[in-house]
Amino acid sequence: MPGPSMFHPQRRARRGAALTLVFAGVLATGAAAGSWSPDGRDGRKAPEALAAPRTAARPADRAVAGAGEERPGDGAGAPVDRTEVEAAAARAVEDGKSGTEAAAEVVGRSGDRWSAVYSAREYEGLERALNGSYIGVGLSARRAAGGRTEIDSVRPGSPADRAGLRSGDLLRSVDGTPVDGRPVTEVVARLRGDTTAWPGPGTPVRIGIERAGSSWERTLYRERLTTESVTAERLAGDGAAGAAAVRIKVGSFTRGSGEQVRAAAAEALPGEGILLDLRGNSGGLVDEAVTAASAFLDGGLVATYDVHGSQRALEARTGGATALPLVVLVDGGTMSAAELLAGALQDRGRAVVVGSRTFGKGSVQMPSRLADGSVAELTVGHYRTPAGRVVDGRGIAPDLLVRGDAEERARTVLSGLGGGS
Repeated sequence: MPGPSMFHPQRRARRGAALTLVFAGVLATGAAAGSWSPDGRDGRKAPEALAAPRTAARPADRAVAGAGEERPGDGAGAPVDRTEVEAAAARAVEDGKSGTEAAAEVVGRSGDRWSAVYSAREYEGLERALNGSYIGVGLSARRAAGGRTEIDSVRPGSPADRAGLRSGDLLRSVDGTPVDGRPVTEVVARLRGDTTAWPGPGTPVRIGIERAGSSWERTLYRERLTTESVTAERLAGDGAAGAAAVRIKVGSFTRGSGEQVRAAAAEALPGEGILLDLRGNSGGLVDEAVTAASAFLDGGLVATYDVHGSQRALEARTGGATALPLVVLVDGGTMSAAELLAGALQDRGRAVVVGSRTFGKGSVQMPSRLADGSVAELTVGHYRTPAGRVVDGRGIAPDLLVRGDAEERARTVLSGLGGGS
């Protein structure tokens, strides 16, 4: 039996226009989270673009909810008053103090873990990360128990990989500054070099590591890195392994990823089905998730969301491949924009969702520029699936709960939907 064959949907995908909505994962770490500093177009935004509703951006360089962190519905806190945050920043600037720190203090008191304040440089990095090209050392981080920062994953071939860093290692210091108890956004900003004048390729960052009770330091040199958010492969069917299928893995919804999903779906041959793998997808640009939904729907509702009580709708484009058998794979790392996509395809009766319950991040943040140029992203509402289900704090329950080899079960389900064998 021939093995899986890889193809590259990004080669056929076109770049879309400027995108405004982002539904993502953990705002406390955000898209600025990983240690990967993005490179690409200028991340600055016009005021009208900045004012668009968003959620925490969380593309490929991500942090994940870890031990000791609450889930979205548990103690999320009350919404933050934007006027109070802006006023606190303005007063601090007038007094010659940090507006960023003053605003962050107000947000911290609210207990809303999805609202956050970013320095101007951090926010620019957050924006530019969505391009899928970045400068950094190639690791993602998460909050561990006791306020520690833990390496979640290491990019193969990256500076972090060559230095021997592993998932599960604890980050203890960055350039001599202890990081225990510090926000992951701050740790990541230091890793990326946001606190330096020129965090370009070749600049060093010295990090302290702990593993199994042993501690040491390593100096890493940042590099220009790229990531492919969407990969696709053809899986041959042989009866025992399940249906012949195109497996589309979406790691995050960076710019262009929606069209890459559409291009990959177009590669399906007669008799094949689609496995849309959203496991571990950290979220990203919601417009890209809507474009991905359009690959499988012939128009219609994808989600609704509210901003200060005003209801908005997100609609799929017409012309999607509605006849292709489709199974969506999800797990506890499926977050935000990925949950929006899975919920839409489930509610519309377009796909069978297989795996475990998703994370449950469905709040909308609105960015606001503060007096010192920093940006506060504050919760203003929530989104719902086409059937009106609230995702925040609840997640998406799969149609088939699987513990074990979810992909094998998914291919069996796909066979039952009419996928080829």
